[in-house]
Amino acid sequence: MDLGIRNRVAMVAAASKGLGRAIAETLAAEGCRVSICARTVEALAPVRDAIGEEHALAVACDVSKADDLQRWYDATTERFGAADIVVTNTGGPPAAPFLELAEEQWRSGIDSTLMNVVRLCRLAIPAMQERKWGRIVHLTSFVAKQPVELLTVSSTLRAGLSGLTKTLADQVARDGITVNAVLPGHFLTDRQKHLSEIRAKAQGITPEEYLRRSEQVIPMGRYGDPRELANVVAFLCSERASYVTGASLQVDGGLYRGTF
Repeated sequence: MDLGIRNRVAMVAAASKGLGRAIAETLAAEGCRVSICARTVEALAPVRDAIGEEHALAVACDVSKADDLQRWYDATTERFGAADIVVTNTGGPPAAPFLELAEEQWRSGIDSTLMNVVRLCRLAIPAMQERKWGRIVHLTSFVAKQPVELLTVSSTLRAGLSGLTKTLADQVARDGITVNAVLPGHFLTDRQKHLSEIRAKAQGITPEEYLRRSEQVIPMGRYGDPRELANVVAFLCSERASYVTGASLQVDGGLYRGTF
């Protein structure tokens, strides 16, 4: 299926590894010119080289900082033109039960998980409105619908992102812009390995044993491959998904048990 996004300009945040990298490489394979960011250019070098420097721009950017996001957006526009596609993404906020979280950890989580999305959308939407075409996809988590005790900050803010997805989608739909969220379940990324180490220590087992046990609660019986999620994101960014907006879509192997 031709997704109809060849030569579109895509910005993918936190793309040095894991889900972000898979999304960037999948969009590039569909013919997009891809601007990627992470905290250091060195971390992005393997991704840029895999895509090819002609079609990839790597920019050092801390997504929790407004000035860094502005600089990334400006560099993208200068190199490729205004963004047609924006995929917001970030590493997860601090993982701890409520009473173990300091106020500063909440503030840090808000900047890195919520405000980065707000700021990047504010940068990208005006040019999308001028062209009457745009795709925005927020990469969040299944905890937006099914909170997890250890992920107090993430569960709170991801639910907020689902609200932003719906309200923003309503406001820009007539401009030809779609806004959707993808809610990953368990994918074997560095973030998942880190959380597994924390949970394994609390349970007095090895991280490997925790991973084996946690796979059993997934109906498909396995962790997801980042490319499986990237394919869903690429579809939402495509011409083929022109009537899909305001959705928060789980990609979790059936992990989420709710009906809505």
